Amino acid sequence: MTTEWKGKSRGTVLGYKIFVFFIKKVGLNSAYFILYFVSLYFCFFSLSSSRSIYYYFNKRLKYSKLKSIFKIFQSYYVFGQTIIDKVAISSGLRNKFTYHFDGIELINETLKQRKGGILISAHLGNFEIAEHFFGELEENAAINLLTTDIEHTAIKNYLDSVVEKSNIKFIFIKEDFSHIFHINAALARNEIICITGDRYFKGSKFLTQDLLGQEARFPAGPFLLASRLKVPVLFVYVMKETNTHYHLYARKAKAKHRDAKELLKEYTQSVKWMLDKYPLQWFNYFDFWNIKKDT
Repeated sequence: MTTEWKGKSRGTVLGYKIFVFFIKKVGLNSAYFILYFVSLYFCFFSLSSSRSIYYYFNKRLKYSKLKSIFKIFQSYYVFGQTIIDKVAISSGLRNKFTYHFDGIELINETLKQRKGGILISAHLGNFEIAEHFFGELEENAAINLLTTDIEHTAIKNYLDSVVEKSNIKFIFIKEDFSHIFHINAALARNEIICITGDRYFKGSKFLTQDLLGQEARFPAGPFLLASRLKVPVLFVYVMKETNTHYHLYARKAKAKHRDAKELLKEYTQSVKWMLDKYPLQWFNYFDFWNIKKDT
């Protein structure tokens, strides 16, 4: 059976090197072609994640068994495309892509209030390229990503060596909660804090909320934090629409101060809205709904 999210992504440095070589020397389409074989590999040799995404398609979206199996391959393929796109855009190929800004004026309005702001996203689409959209903001915006420091260091080091240096700053979550001081300092400088709200770690505090007709666990931290700080909160997603076109969505949360449960409810509604439009771009390949209860 599938397991909880461990905080690490799969992949090897060699795999990334192969894709980077084809992106830079042959072209984006050549990397996409290789991705067909990589996606097939994951269908057969990453059984736990395949089982989890099958459950999403079959039980939550109510696709037929045959359609759900085919969608597993498509999901891996689109996910691989977003990784390739991130490397390509960060390697000087930004002009190969087009972008649509939907609600970016809300981020501009947030910055004009001079209090900073919190953007809550999910493992939907390609939020990691969001900084390229933020270059269109009317005011200079410093972006801070709240994250854990447990990804593959070797892969991170390799990507840092081949792509343009990112302007995003990182605030690492610490067990002693010292990251709260860094968050408050960043907000005081009218900076943006970015958080993902859809990956619960076993043993950590959580809130429950319905998503696609089934109750799921969400990390409590992002919603408790965002609801208690007196700053604007927005839900932001960057979705892939064609091979070379992305669409940024920004929507402002309406939940009252200190109402974390209502904020989570708004968040899951926004996630569902995105999944209705882009069902293939849900990249939570783990036991999100605790499927042992529903199989």
